[in-house]
Amino acid sequence: MYDTEMSLADRERQADLARLRGLRPIDDDFMRCIFRDNVPLAELVLRIVTGIPDLTITALQTQKDMKRLVGARSICLDAYATDSAGKKYDMEIQRSDRGAGKHRARYHSSVMDVENLNAGQRFDELPDTFTIFITENDVFGAGQAVYTIERVNTTTGESFDDGEHILYVNGQYRGDSSIGRLMYDFSCCDPDDMSYELLRDAARYYKEDPKGVEVMCRAFEETRNEGAMRHAIETAERMLAKGKYALDEIAEMSGLPLEKVKELATAKSA
Repeated sequence: MYDTEMSLADRERQADLARLRGLRPIDDDFMRCIFRDNVPLAELVLRIVTGIPDLTITALQTQKDMKRLVGARSICLDAYATDSAGKKYDMEIQRSDRGAGKHRARYHSSVMDVENLNAGQRFDELPDTFTIFITENDVFGAGQAVYTIERVNTTTGESFDDGEHILYVNGQYRGDSSIGRLMYDFSCCDPDDMSYELLRDAARYYKEDPKGVEVMCRAFEETRNEGAMRHAIETAERMLAKGKYALDEIAEMSGLPLEKVKELATAKSA
């Protein structure tokens, strides 16, 4: 049994290393790692994407949970940054066109608003926000590098100028410009092929440095564990819905702790 478990672990390790070699910055698992605590890299990308050359990042979080409104749908931001002027930036990697829907962009923008206005503050104290979707495909099909979405007073034709900005960055764009070079780098598996040193160094660390590789392998393991947990919870919920299994039976068959099954049962009856 011990040898079998070890061989399974070895196989998973080899699969993880093979997967790591094929990852690109536009793959969300990899993106979250290379941007983690890497303010200079986030600053570089945001300067290029927004066209604000002096943008200075003062705070950066990856996998930022936004759960301020109780009962509302929570979201987890890929990279959440604040600049020296207090402006907020949500940078999302969206490989699937479905994940880059207009209503999703609207929701991300609104959640940042709720997160950044406390009780008693005036509405005009809301910071400017930038919701940025970097998409693998050209979701609008017009061949542009960046699609900028702004509110407009359609009666007067003037900008509404409410501080909300939504940008779609076309990951397929390859023009001879900073954004074209950046999107090329985002599609590279090999760090040596990348133009921007900051991106190249971050990618090389997580692909080649033993410490960085270990971080990525742990991330893969966490993803597997999360997937197994989701499957176990779904199994337990289906069994609870049938109403013919005892809680200890559900725990045994799903592999969940009995306390977790009791929690699911309480939530179902609420």
